[in-house]
Amino acid sequence: MKNLIIIGARGFGRETYSFCQIDEKYRKDFIIKGFLDSKKDALDGFADYPPILNSVEDYEIQSNDLFICALGDPYYRKVYIEIIKRKGGLFYTLLSHKSVIFPNVEIGEGVTIFDFCFISANTKIGDFSVIHPFCNIGHDAVIGNYCALESYAFMGGYSQIGNNVTLHTRSTILPHVKVGDNAKVGAGSVVIRNVEPHITVFGMPAKKLDH
Repeated sequence: MKNLIIIGARGFGRETYSFCQIDEKYRKDFIIKGFLDSKKDALDGFADYPPILNSVEDYEIQSNDLFICALGDPYYRKVYIEIIKRKGGLFYTLLSHKSVIFPNVEIGEGVTIFDFCFISANTKIGDFSVIHPFCNIGHDAVIGNYCALESYAFMGGYSQIGNNVTLHTRSTILPHVKVGDNAKVGAGSVVIRNVEPHITVFGMPAKKLDH
């Protein structure tokens, strides 16, 4: 039996813990040992959670440890995952049985797919990306590494998003459209043309936001 450790003890971490607890399959795969978080009081006021074991930086990996990252921001998810990987840590891929995931979908290391998603034929999902409930991914879509797709995000057939991309709630990427690395798509936006790397777009149709 493996010991699962959740990176991040705040809202997303508690959500991930609860998701694992209500699914009998995951209770058979591992015991949840606790959280890693630099904020030692992150669970103060919340009952029935395992302890915060240490910070990511200071934790010493044990032989049966297995990790999952519950940090919403792709930048910080990458930072802390890489710390654990340099120490030799292994990551769990968490896939909800309540989602429809076609058998020929390619899924990378440490991916999390929550309930009620639809992932269509020949989709490719890169390492450590998170797909929240009710997302719909069309056939032949490509999702890079360290991406975050918030609830109800939609990607049409043959659309692509690069690495470290965030699609906020109810955003839509039309078929064949590409979104560059480190870009963000605002909530409710409809992306009808390619998005350059490192920018934020918002609106219907989505346009670049100037900060």
